[in-house]
Amino acid sequence: MSATNRFYRVAVAVAVAAVLSACASTHGLAPQSSMNEPDTLQTSAALANTAVGVDAWPDSQWWTQFQDPQLNQLIDEGLAGSPTLRVAEARTRAALAQARVAQSLRLPQLDAKGSVTRERFPEQSIIPPPYGGSWDTLSELQAALSWEIDFWGKNRAAYQQALGEARAAGLDTRAARLALSANIAHAYVQLERAYLQLDVAQATLQQREQIFKLTQDRNQAGVDSKLELRQAESALPAAREQIAQLQETIELTRNQLAALLGKGPDRGQSIQRPAASALAAVAIPSRVPSELLGRRPDILAQRWRVEAAQHGIDNAKAQFYPNVNLTAFAGFQILGAGSLVTAGNREIGVGPAVSLPLFDGGKRRGNLAARDSEYDIAVEQYNQAVADGLREVVDQLASFRSVDEQRSQQREGLATAQDAYDLATLRYREGVGNYLQVLTTETQLLSQRSLEAELRARALDLSINLARALGGGNV
Repeated sequence: MSATNRFYRVAVAVAVAAVLSACASTHGLAPQSSMNEPDTLQTSAALANTAVGVDAWPDSQWWTQFQDPQLNQLIDEGLAGSPTLRVAEARTRAALAQARVAQSLRLPQLDAKGSVTRERFPEQSIIPPPYGGSWDTLSELQAALSWEIDFWGKNRAAYQQALGEARAAGLDTRAARLALSANIAHAYVQLERAYLQLDVAQATLQQREQIFKLTQDRNQAGVDSKLELRQAESALPAAREQIAQLQETIELTRNQLAALLGKGPDRGQSIQRPAASALAAVAIPSRVPSELLGRRPDILAQRWRVEAAQHGIDNAKAQFYPNVNLTAFAGFQILGAGSLVTAGNREIGVGPAVSLPLFDGGKRRGNLAARDSEYDIAVEQYNQAVADGLREVVDQLASFRSVDEQRSQQREGLATAQDAYDLATLRYREGVGNYLQVLTTETQLLSQRSLEAELRARALDLSINLARALGGGNV
């Protein structure tokens, strides 16, 4: 039997033994979770009363629906220079770099080295006298080639895992852009809410000043007592206090917006009163459950993490099989003085190396079990992300319906409260009514005016939330 045949038989025997050993070692280890199909999550009843439109997905610049040029400028400025986004982009670059590192393991590695070593050689060694027992110089110049042949796909799986993580990181950047644009829009609406409430507070102060002047006139005429005068006067500081609080809120919100842009507080001072008011008609796409997965960057990122975790399992399984490496080197070596680069001093070597894992105390099984668990975690996080994404869409639609109803009732309530206040004020002015009636109707009127401002701002907030829940137009 030739040496080639003997080597072939030994190689086959080793491979068969490795496969059988690996199968036995991985027995009983497998992931326990599975990904849910999105269309199995029922939404027909929850979305039954909502209009459906093929163009209902948000535009890539969804915030322009509010028709406020200042808001457009702020979001563009934030997306261009936010430190938060630069952090997310740096993480993506780091993940891509790790993928390149993993890819390099699939390719041959070529190294070159040179050394000059002055040393004393032992008398009893492989180096005979006259060098043994004396000092001399060992010079070497060598190039070495190594290549791990990826029979079992270990390095390929490691590369695919790193690439999946890099793709997830890229989608995290998109999710960060969507979150930043939504946060800027929410803060802008908060600024508008404060201005609307400030309008109410300033109108309240003006009304109370008028009532106080009227009460003074009635007191001087002997119609009202000093008690009514003091009551009218005591209402003024509370109105001024409310104005001061709202002015503080405006100042703090401007600072918040500046920070979201990555700028200093002075940038916030230049932000003018918002004018956002326009609202798009509320509608949803025809296939929310399935198409939402391709729109939401956070759900897409989690799906890629599931894929990456699967490749991590493949990598862990491949570690149960032998490693096969090919190595080769060529160079020159000389002991003592002389010319290093000569034909007589050349050294050349080539050969395979096979390492077969036999016993490691359960290390590889533990590693595979850990990868299985990571896969289960990624799958369940994906399943929860899909469920949460659908819930967020349905929540915003339910809130839209509620706010529409509240605004309809509030308009009626405001008209009634305004009529009652006007009548009570007129009766008080004419000396027929009393100050208590004025206070009662004023409280109802202020409540309705404040609610009007709140509902208007909340409708804007819900529009932002729905755009974000639907993926934000892949910002």
